[in-house]
Amino acid sequence: MSTRPAPTPESTADEISAAVSALGDPEIAAGQRRWFLSTRGGAGDDTRSKDKTGPGEYGEGDVFAGVRVPELRKLSKRLRGFPTETAKALLSSDVHEIRQPALFSMTLTAARAGDVERAEWVQLYRDAVRAGRVNNWDIVDLSADPLLGAWLVHRDTREELLEWAGSSDLWERRVGIIGTFAFIKSGQAEALVDVAPLVIDDRRDLIQKAFGWMLRELGKRVDRQLLLDFLEAHAGGMGRTALSYATEHLTADQRAHYRSL
Repeated sequence: MSTRPAPTPESTADEISAAVSALGDPEIAAGQRRWFLSTRGGAGDDTRSKDKTGPGEYGEGDVFAGVRVPELRKLSKRLRGFPTETAKALLSSDVHEIRQPALFSMTLTAARAGDVERAEWVQLYRDAVRAGRVNNWDIVDLSADPLLGAWLVHRDTREELLEWAGSSDLWERRVGIIGTFAFIKSGQAEALVDVAPLVIDDRRDLIQKAFGWMLRELGKRVDRQLLLDFLEAHAGGMGRTALSYATEHLTADQRAHYRSL
């Protein structure tokens, strides 16, 4: 067990990175890499044996240290209130588990900040996404909703999500989809309804899953009938994966009906 001091908000990026590395386990890292070997990421891409961290794949360049998410969350809470410069340095790392706590801590710090400071954190997040530093499905999902989406709910505007969802870039588009979750949690359906036409024809697996997931949550949290009406109108044009996710909580007869469309 490491005796390295626990990081604090005053720790340097190098110190935080060293603390993450000290928590790493080579066996866990190997398991993470094998898991990514079996994750599909492309349109019609059934190459389940391809390494998705390899050249040209969606996780290209990702390096795993082998740290479990609960450990990263604990570390992130200790960093709450850290400066933006430290966050930038951590986000520049190729190590997945160094970017993860940076994003965790950014969401925690921004949530307690005033509007001016919070806007700075959100802009840092936008810059990181555009720079390709928020570049895997799990770190998109932990940040797009509570950091960007929550800020847009607070500002009572959803137009920015349409810009992200309209991007051809896989991660920018997923940010636009997952960002609607903040609106769904607040009881608002309009953000996802507006995003839907921009992503419904995208057959990339990670877009399909995100879109179907948000539709399912729309039906569970906002308006079940709105989901049913959407499926009645659009199920025939949806990909099988998105439709499967969207209908998970429906009855067997309902799922069969929408598949038949």
